[in-house]
Amino acid sequence: MTSLVSRIIVAISLLAATAGAVRADFNDGRLPDGTYRCEVYLLGMFINLGDITIKGNVYSGPVIFGTARQGYNYQMDANGAISWLGPLGGYTAGGNSISLTQATLDGPDGPSFDIIMKQPDGAFTASTCTKG
Repeated sequence: MTSLVSRIIVAISLLAATAGAVRADFNDGRLPDGTYRCEVYLLGMFINLGDITIKGNVYSGPVIFGTARQGYNYQMDANGAISWLGPLGGYTAGGNSISLTQATLDGPDGPSFDIIMKQPDGAFTASTCTKG
């Protein structure tokens, strides 16, 4: 009986270890490749702010129509905080700046990141970019 209990405990431990290995994490410092649609909830509706494309450690966009012209590097730390190493469309134009970008890799809608933008008047706007 003790042997059976020991085998069950070992099997559960192995299963838990395998499941943990499959789970996405921030250790590689990258988001999953793909196109992320960015939206903000404003005045009772979602407004499209464009798509950001991620490939490796390079991003381009956001783009509403057409394709982005140039890619820039980004960095992501072990906690999922993203630093954009180039311009980010309207998020960094007209006096706007990025206050924080936080990634979520295993959310209910798949990988995503939230961008908190500081406007010139000091107000903050939050948008979510979800992988399509």
